[in-house]
Amino acid sequence: MRYYRVATHGDPRIIVQTSDTAYDLTSVKGNLTSFLDLTRAANITDNDIDDVADQLVAKADEVDLSTFDSDVTSPVAPSEIWAAGVTYEISEEAREAESAMPDMYREVYHSERPEIFFKATPSRTVGPGETVGIREDSDWDVPEPELGIVLYRGDIAGYTIGNDMSSRSIEGENPLYLPQAKIYDRCCSIGPCVASATGLDDPHDLEMSMTISRDGERVFEGSTTTANMAQTCEDLVSYYTRHNAVPELAVLLTGTAIVPDESFTLQAEDHVSIDLEGIGTLENDVTVV
Repeated sequence: MRYYRVATHGDPRIIVQTSDTAYDLTSVKGNLTSFLDLTRAANITDNDIDDVADQLVAKADEVDLSTFDSDVTSPVAPSEIWAAGVTYEISEEAREAESAMPDMYREVYHSERPEIFFKATPSRTVGPGETVGIREDSDWDVPEPELGIVLYRGDIAGYTIGNDMSSRSIEGENPLYLPQAKIYDRCCSIGPCVASATGLDDPHDLEMSMTISRDGERVFEGSTTTANMAQTCEDLVSYYTRHNAVPELAVLLTGTAIVPDESFTLQAEDHVSIDLEGIGTLENDVTVV
């Protein structure tokens, strides 16, 4: 199942999509307005989130999800977003190319311990259709399309799409500048929905693609598969939660394998579209922050 959050006239609702049909779960339970509400209900009743949704679908209003296109918001509001780096070979090669200290990235890629870093707070995160940011003090900026793991109390509850916006010029200048290259206003987007953990067959075998358009013309396109990840989602979660007081709801991005070449940088008003099999399409325009 896929879970969307919509806000029409400030009225938040949670919509579940089952095959070709969508249902408004909030029409059954007025206090059920977010994915977090759903995971809490599942936890209290010792059920899977899809089981909870199944019990509500029979009484829920059937809706046309396409009528909510402009109202779809971020499907979750995690207290923290973290990210894993250098989990694909092409990402390792790109980080080596931008850095004056390439050996450290090669060592991380081949190491058992992954790179895990803090990425964003809710105030720095946007949803579908909102603008993502590039730093005014950076001259080499790229989007990074990633599979996002949605965690409830450290356990995998589902998956979403993430865009880990990055300043390659700042990060490449010195690895210690990574927080400035990664964490800033509008540095991350997630959406458009959460695919439940039981509803997604295999997160390690999903086709992913990204296109970037400028003035109506496509200036970049690339594709990959999550089968190329060097670590499993479970391994990444294990290191993220290890000796860490994780929040009730969090998202862990799993790294990118689609990297524009060194001659490319984002510009204001570019349009980024990320498609991930089994989840959907996350679209954002770009602005300078």
